[in-house]
Amino acid sequence: MRLFPRALSASVAGWRQSFPLHGHNVARWFPGHMAKGLKKMKSSLKLVDCIIEVHDCRIPLSGRNPLFQETLGVRPHLLVLNKMDLADLTEQQKIIQHLEGEGLKNTIFTNCVKDENIKQIIPKITEIVGSSYRYHRAENVEYCIMVIGIPNVGKSSLINSLRRQHLKIGKAARVGGEPGITRAVTSRIQVSERPLMFLLDTPGVLAPRIGSVETGLKLALCGTVLDHLVGEETMADYLLYTLNQHQMFKYVQHYGLHDASDDIEFVLKSIAVRLGKTQKVKVLTGTGDVNVVQPNYSAAARDFLRTFRSGLLGPVMLDRDILQGCLSANMDL
Repeated sequence: MRLFPRALSASVAGWRQSFPLHGHNVARWFPGHMAKGLKKMKSSLKLVDCIIEVHDCRIPLSGRNPLFQETLGVRPHLLVLNKMDLADLTEQQKIIQHLEGEGLKNTIFTNCVKDENIKQIIPKITEIVGSSYRYHRAENVEYCIMVIGIPNVGKSSLINSLRRQHLKIGKAARVGGEPGITRAVTSRIQVSERPLMFLLDTPGVLAPRIGSVETGLKLALCGTVLDHLVGEETMADYLLYTLNQHQMFKYVQHYGLHDASDDIEFVLKSIAVRLGKTQKVKVLTGTGDVNVVQPNYSAAARDFLRTFRSGLLGPVMLDRDILQGCLSANMDL
């Protein structure tokens, strides 16, 4: 890894204004289109009254799978933007307006870890199903809801959170910090007694094509694909670029740097030294092999990503560029 080394003051507007995107094979990051999962979802649709789509609040406008609408048809639809505790929501109203422009009129922001805003979900589902002309039914009806979304956005966590809130019992769906925990459409899981409501958990399904490399990098930062497929150091470099663009410099204090930097090699070396993450490498010299201790850049990159994902570097809005683009377009009209 060799980038342009420069340690810059946070007050100097010398950051990279774009990220080098050429040469990245996005198709390798997101192999296949997970048609098997979609097929199983479609076969279960006859049982489903409403769809809850869960997505990551840090990327509310990008990365959603357009095949959900095409394959699963038009049904009462609730978009749950999860992990709001990790997102910068200072422009929340613009996000809502943008989503409404795409036809998504029912959106709830949640944090399933702390059950924040979870109590809004079942009343909202009852409302949108009851107001749909397709679903006028008798009283004491039971509801079956399908939970969909791309990998690692919190679908299973949402189900467990609903059970805690409404049934006062423990988890029924496995959760984890990596994509791919849920492998198949599960049997019905009860989440409420009044109204009687069951949810179907489903595997995460990515879009068959990612619109751009930068969208792919945003999805990777949010953990929707296994890190090694993209490369931890590439992701760490994009993270550093993003933090500097957003003027988020908590990484300086967190890792004890003297100043903010735009050079990922310098930052990762500093992290590795601070955390004692080194590795022995054999170097061939004129007198034979010599063991040299070098910083472990991959280990440092993993720590950088883990620290970001835990929220220790501050809340972020990775779709800020899209929001700004929409604002500029509206001003031109």
